[in-house]
Amino acid sequence: MTTSNTCPITGATAEDPLPFPFEPPTAVAPPEEWAQLREQCPVAHVRTPQEDALLLTRYDDVKSLLSDPRFTRSPTAEQASKAGSSPGSGSSLNMIGDDHMRWRRLLSKSFTAKRMQAMRPHIRQLTDELIDDMIAGGNTADLRTALGFPLPVYVICDLLGVPAEDRDKFAYWSDHFLNLTRYEQAEVEQAMRELNDYLTAHVQRKREQPGDDLLSELTVIADDDDGRMSQQQLVDTGTGLLVAGHETTANMIGKMTAMLLTRRERWEQLISDPSLVPAAVEESLRFDANLGFAMHRWVSEEVQIGDTAIEPNTMVLSAIPAANRDERAFENADEMSFSRGPNQHLTFGAGPHSCLGQSLARVELATVLTALLERLPTLELAVGEDELERRKGLLVGGLEDVPVRW
Repeated sequence: MTTSNTCPITGATAEDPLPFPFEPPTAVAPPEEWAQLREQCPVAHVRTPQEDALLLTRYDDVKSLLSDPRFTRSPTAEQASKAGSSPGSGSSLNMIGDDHMRWRRLLSKSFTAKRMQAMRPHIRQLTDELIDDMIAGGNTADLRTALGFPLPVYVICDLLGVPAEDRDKFAYWSDHFLNLTRYEQAEVEQAMRELNDYLTAHVQRKREQPGDDLLSELTVIADDDDGRMSQQQLVDTGTGLLVAGHETTANMIGKMTAMLLTRRERWEQLISDPSLVPAAVEESLRFDANLGFAMHRWVSEEVQIGDTAIEPNTMVLSAIPAANRDERAFENADEMSFSRGPNQHLTFGAGPHSCLGQSLARVELATVLTALLERLPTLELAVGEDELERRKGLLVGGLEDVPVRW
């Protein structure tokens, strides 16, 4: 796998790797191993529930992995048989090289920051409606189920032109795709088939009767001579937007609020100066220690990282939240600071596979935070930080619940 030596602080070797993922002290705090590995063992041997891999924890190394074309998103047939299948593993969204860049260019014509900003008033309306329901239920709630979970799926459905009455279906499918332990493989595959069938029919309807939504625009691009986006690519695009845009943002709403409320002075600072909300969103994204399983890539040819030569066909994991706390890249990295700038965190990735939906995620997070500060300034956690629990089995990080009161 590699020519690296024994890790000086853990003793981990290729024959005796570290168990991964690591156990953090609380649901919103980083595991101690990150800082140790960044300092003395930046390329570490780890053993995941699926297979052995190498783990990167330093900012520059992780950023290079995310940008380097020698680290591929899709494994070879041999590697795929080892790693097993996952939602979307056979999708056209796993394209690489020129095909992938052409797909991104086509999608970027509609998925612009300007368009996402234009959605802000509607997102605020949806947020206010959900907060109204929270308030009507008393002075306590689980923020994840009352606001964090429903809002992003409502937004994605509106983006795709999906009728409001079908929102619950999309929430159901998304939950099945991204939970590794809650559902049997047959249930996941059934959900995948149902969503594929729904979107296939939905794309056809948009071709026949286009509306004012992103998917309608994509069907027009696809039918244009320069577009050449296939029916399945349109379906896969809808699936990708749901999977990438729902669960990640849903969980981030809860985590962001919890991180801000665990230190009351953070919340009070935003009450005093709401203009800090965009900076607070960026710092929450950087500070989040609960991003889920590390981003994985396979090496297509030998790569040198520091003193380590990584051989072809090796699985390499990038610990993005560990990189986001690297003192080499961020001064006082273990402190949450709303005056940090520039804040070039890696939460949305880097390079040709960086998250296309990051503008939408930022708009949603800022809108939610602004609404909560304005409407529920006395908001506080109803439990201690050590009582918050991480959601188990998710590909993306999250909290089981976020009990709050006001």
